[in-house]
Formats: sequence, structure tokens, C-alpha cells
Amino acid sequence: MSTPRRAWTIWAVGVSAYIVAVMHRTTFGVAGLDAADRFDVSASVLASFVVLQLVVYAGLQIPIGMLLDRVGGRRLVIAGALLMAAGQAVLAAAGSVPLAATGRVLVGMGDALTFVSVLRIVSAWFPPGRVPVMTQLTGLVGQAGQVLSAVPFVMVLHSYGWSAAFGSAAATGVLVCVLAAAALRDTPSARAQPVADGSMRHLGADLVTAWRHPGTRLGLWTHFTTQFSGTVFALMWGFPFLVSGEGLSEAAAGALLTLTVIAGVVAGPVIGVMVQRHPLRRSWLVLGIVFANAAAWTAVLLLPGRAPGWLLVLLVLSMALSGPGSMIGFDFARTFNPPNRLGTATGIVNVGGFVASLLTILAVGLVLDARSGGASSQYELGDFRVAMCVQYLMWTIGLVGILRSRRQARRRMAETGVVVPPLRDVLAARRRHRRGERR
Repeated sequence: MSTPRRAWTIWAVGVSAYIVAVMHRTTFGVAGLDAADRFDVSASVLASFVVLQLVVYAGLQIPIGMLLDRVGGRRLVIAGALLMAAGQAVLAAAGSVPLAATGRVLVGMGDALTFVSVLRIVSAWFPPGRVPVMTQLTGLVGQAGQVLSAVPFVMVLHSYGWSAAFGSAAATGVLVCVLAAAALRDTPSARAQPVADGSMRHLGADLVTAWRHPGTRLGLWTHFTTQFSGTVFALMWGFPFLVSGEGLSEAAAGALLTLTVIAGVVAGPVIGVMVQRHPLRRSWLVLGIVFANAAAWTAVLLLPGRAPGWLLVLLVLSMALSGPGSMIGFDFARTFNPPNRLGTATGIVNVGGFVASLLTILAVGLVLDARSGGASSQYELGDFRVAMCVQYLMWTIGLVGILRSRRQARRRMAETGVVVPPLRDVLAARRRHRRGERR
């Protein structure tokens, strides 16, 4: 058995790999205006770079989850780091759209391998009762990669140019690969064994069984609805919205993106503890996070003129909840599936948020093109206001999915003797209990 110190060391190595993966994922977003000039492309074409990356990411999640159940996470983390380093190196040398697209495909492939693999390793090294909090910590500390892209990467980009910035990102990926190979281990056991049967028959059966369970689908719709707004903002349109739409300087925009990360790191453990203490009320926490995202965007989009600084701070603080909220989807996958299906179920869940994100990113780009005539230098606040409204469609779809799958999951739980009492009954019982204590 491992010592606590060893478990924390493994976690630190895994989360370092994820931090760098998030950096790779978000570098193109903060370089969006530079990319538009370098490749002379419109908003929709620019968005297609990130959409292509997310299509690759989302499309690989289920195959990678199934592979993860067979070979473990260490090998996939190493392979992911190499692929992302190669993609950033290609992008550093790219002078044409096809070559740049190839680089983003490689980044998407490597990114797809990393997060679910790190989560699998975390679940093996920590006790089940601590996994919800450790999942939150992993997801949120990993978002420090946004800081790396928003601050040092942007500094290198503007001081030394495109090739130097993306070349340095590639070098960081190689460093992570070496670190993971040297220190990362799948389980506390000396020999890591495949978790499940590797035959094609069992692969298909695990996939079907995981999908059919409404708890897995509840996790998918949770991830779909909570993650996309924050991802769209960090990955593609947040920086242009703040600079071209709201008139902020690039330094101020970078500071707000950094604030999102810091606030998420603070909120994540709190949400993890709430999930741990109230596992039957996780969906209400999800609904509250979605409401906070939608309310903040509504205030910003309806306000005449540019939003004041305090309101933009509230906006990014609300979106800081997106990452922690999406982690609840993985907790649904963990608690509703046995260990031999955990990788497959996690892959299914992880598809949700990135499908929603890529659809929203593409839709926002199309609306901006339609309103600005395809000229990235002509984006105005009114254009962004219309474009960002596509988020409401995604929230509506996601909420329908959450409520439907929650009802089905609770019905399945009731068949096994676990009944979730209505919230109004719980609150009434607490009020009666407090009145009894006063007497």
C-alpha cells in the first residue's frame, strides 16, 4: 500500500500534466487576434481551428475511456504529452491554414488522452470518500494552465513572436512527458493489471451498459450544461469579447481570465465537500451553477453600453463555477458505475461539455461573421451581444437532459431501496427539528 506522501506525489505529477494540457488547449484562444492576422482568416474560419480541436477531443473520449479500462492511465498521459508537444511544434512553424489545422488536431488528440487518465489514477490512489474533493482539486488546479497561456505565453507571443511562443509551449510538453514517464504510476500495486476484459465483445458490452444507466447520462448532461460557457470564454471568445467588445486592454482581459482560474480554485474544494456531504442533492447544486452562469450573462448582455468593471468581475466569477460544476458529472459516473466500467463511463461524460463547447464556439463565429462581414477587426459590442445569445439554446437543451435523466436515475435508485425525498420535505423536517431544539 502507498503512503499518503506517495499518493500526493502521484497526484502532483498527474495534475502537472493536466495543467500543461490546459495551457496547450487555450493558447490558440489568447492568440486569436494574432492568428487572424497571421493566417488572414475570418471569425468562422478562426473558430473552426478550435472547433476541429474539440471535435477530435470529444470524438476520442469514448474510445479512450474504453482503452483506459484496459491499459491504465500512465501510458496515455505520456502519449498525450508527446502528441500535444508535436502539435504545438507544428503550429509554431505553420504559415498556412492546413498546417495550422494539423497542429490543432494533434493538440486535441493529446488533450483527449490526459484528463480522464489523470482522474483514473487519482481514483486508484485515494480512498473513495476523498475522491470527490480530489476530483475537484484536479480539475481546478489544472485550470492554472489558463494562467500560463494568458500571461507568460502572451508575453512571449508579443515580445518574441508566434514561432517562439508556440515553440516554448512544445518544449513544456516534452518536459511533462519526461516527468510522467519517470514518476507516474497507475496504482499503488507494484504491477498494474488491466481492469477489464479486453475482448471486443466485452468492450461493446461495457459501452452499452454504461450508456444505458441513467446515472451516466445524468453525468453527461451535467457536464454538457455546466462546462460550455466557461470553456467557450476561456478557449476562444472571451479574450476577443473583452478586448474588442468591452474595450479592455489585453492586460486587463488577461487579468480577468486569471481571476476566473483563481476563483475556480477557491470554489472547487467547497463544491467537492458539498458533493461529498450531500450526494443525493448533487443535481440541485448543478442547477444552481447553471442559473448563476445564465443570470450573469443576462445582466451583461442586457445592460446598455459597455459593462462596468464590477459586473465583468461578477461574470468571470460566475463562469469560475463552470469547471467545478462539470466535475460533478464525473462523480455521477463514478458512483453509478463499477470500477471495470469507470473509464468508459468517464469518457461518455466528458463528451458532453466539449460537444456543447464546440457547437457554441462555431455558432458564435458564424453570427459574428454574419454581422461584421467576416472582418475580425470590425467586431463591435453589439455583434458580441447577439452572438453570445446562442448560449441560451445550449442551456435549455442541457437542462431538459438533466431533469429527464435525473428522474430516470432516481427511479432506478428507488428500485434498489434508495429513495430521494422531495427537497420541500427535507426543508420542512429541518424546520421542525430546529423548532424542537428551541423548546
